Amino acid sequence: MAHAALARTPLAPRPGLLRRLVAALALVRSRRALGRLDGHLLRDVGLTAEEARLEAARGAWDAPDRWLR
Repeated sequence: MAHAALARTPLAPRPGLLRRLVAALALVRSRRALGRLDGHLLRDVGLTAEEARLEAARGAWDAPDRWLR
């Protein structure tokens, strides 16, 4: 009987591979764009050139799961 109850429990939807890949590519593009900003625009978003450089150098795999949903 317990087996039947488990079979009916809906699982939380997981993002598909394609959706996660598209999100990861968008993250890479965003980080590259951040790396191209000049000092004036970086000050507008509250970052130093070094902070922007470090963030732009991070890989797509180096992101919280919630960013790839």
